[in-house]
Amino acid sequence: MAAIPPVCDFGWKAPSFRLPATDGRVWTLADIAGPKGTLVMFICNHCPYVLAVIDRIVRDARDLQALGIGVAAICSNDAATYPDDGFDNMVTKAAEWGLPFPYLHDEDQSVARAYDAVCTPDFFGFNADLALQYRGRLDASRKTAGAADLRRELFEAMKQVAETGRGPEEQVPSMGCSIKWK
Repeated sequence: MAAIPPVCDFGWKAPSFRLPATDGRVWTLADIAGPKGTLVMFICNHCPYVLAVIDRIVRDARDLQALGIGVAAICSNDAATYPDDGFDNMVTKAAEWGLPFPYLHDEDQSVARAYDAVCTPDFFGFNADLALQYRGRLDASRKTAGAADLRRELFEAMKQVAETGRGPEEQVPSMGCSIKWK
């Protein structure tokens, strides 16, 4: 069943974290934070909503990193119930997808709870002060990728954040599979 997160709570501060990644490192929010902003996204290995747009997520992440936005993805799903989302499979998918950002494992789900993550994908775009400015969708794609020329809502919003410190007033929430809680 599809889940939809709440609208952006402008100014909400990013909770810190310390999580292991598929690259063998342990990353903190401070490690990931970019000079112009930070994008934290909750994804997973098996969700059809993520799989439909992973190439666009990678494209937008690269473009945002070039603008000074730090980027990370977190998988918080219960791997006991959803083995496809286990850490070993995360390592495989990170390589297969060519992720240009850390892919973090939130095994105890504490970070997903701290962020009040709802679905995969769920995007949290913060300004340089780690104040929330975007909680919208990547683009208008759903379980299948939309047309190649869809408006790049996440990219445009985070570009605005990088330039002004503020996200757009109008945002369309993301939609995806619910976080698989323990």
